[in-house]
Amino acid sequence: MKKGKLIRIMFSLALMGSNIALAENEVLDCVIEPSKLIEVSSQVRGVLETVYVDRGDFVKKGQLIAKLMSGVEKASVRLAKDRAKMNVDIKSRKAEWEFKDSVLAQVAELHRKKLASRREYDDAKTSSIVAKIELKKAKELKHLAALELRRTEEVLKLRSIYSMVDGVVVEIMKTKGEFIEEQPIMKIAKIDPLNIEVIVPEQLIGSIEIGKKSTVTVNIPTTRSYVGTVSIIDQVIDASSGTFGIRLTLANPGNKIYAGQRCKVVLADESTVVESDINIK
Repeated sequence: MKKGKLIRIMFSLALMGSNIALAENEVLDCVIEPSKLIEVSSQVRGVLETVYVDRGDFVKKGQLIAKLMSGVEKASVRLAKDRAKMNVDIKSRKAEWEFKDSVLAQVAELHRKKLASRREYDDAKTSSIVAKIELKKAKELKHLAALELRRTEEVLKLRSIYSMVDGVVVEIMKTKGEFIEEQPIMKIAKIDPLNIEVIVPEQLIGSIEIGKKSTVTVNIPTTRSYVGTVSIIDQVIDASSGTFGIRLTLANPGNKIYAGQRCKVVLADESTVVESDINIK
C-alpha cells in the first residue's frame, strides 16, 4: 500500500474514533516540501572535469555548477574563430572584380568605337560577371564561417552545466573523472517558495478556495507560525479515507524554513492569519 494512501486511511480512522465535528479552523497535519526537486544532468556525453559545488551549498540560477572535459571543443572554437576573421579571400576577389570591371569598361568603349570585336567585349563582360560572382561567394563563405563559429561556441557551452533555479544542493551523484551519459549529476531543491502538502477531511470540501490564506506552524529551528496560500486543491476525494489533498505555497525568504519537516496548518478565517513566534512551555 502506498504511503500517502496509508496516511489518509489512518487519518480517517482517527476521525471516526474521536467522533469530533470538524470545523474550518481544524488543526491539520502537513509536510513541508521543496517547490521543485531537480535532477541536474548533461545534454551531452563526456567525462566530468569539475564539480564546483558540494552538498548543502546554495546556488543561484545561471551559476556554473559543473563542467565536462572540453579540449576538442575549445580547439574547434579557436579554429572557427580564425576562419571567421579571414578577409584575404574577399579582398583578393574584390580586387580581381574591380580590375576586370575596369577592363570591361575599356573594351566596351573600344567596341563602341569599333576598335574591339564583339567577341572581345563578350569575353570581358563574362570575366567581370564571373569575378563579381566569386566575390559574392567569398562573402557568403565568410558568413558561413561566422555561423560555424557560433555553432562551435554553442557546442562548447554544452560542456558547462548551469543551475536552472535558485536552490540548495541536496545530493552529489557524480564526481570528477566519471563518464556522464543520461544519469543525473546532482539534485537541487528549490526551497523558496515551499510547498505545504496537507491531507484534508472531506467535510471541508467547498470551504477551501484557491488563494485562501492559512496559518502554517513549524517547530524547526524554532516554533513559529507563517502565512501560506492555497495553490492547489485536489478534485478527487479518496473514498477509502474520506480525505482529499491540498497544497499551500509558503514564501521562504532567506531559506529560514527547513524543507522535509512536519508542520501544522489551521485553515482559519483570514482575519486571524498572522505570522508570529510561538512560545512553548
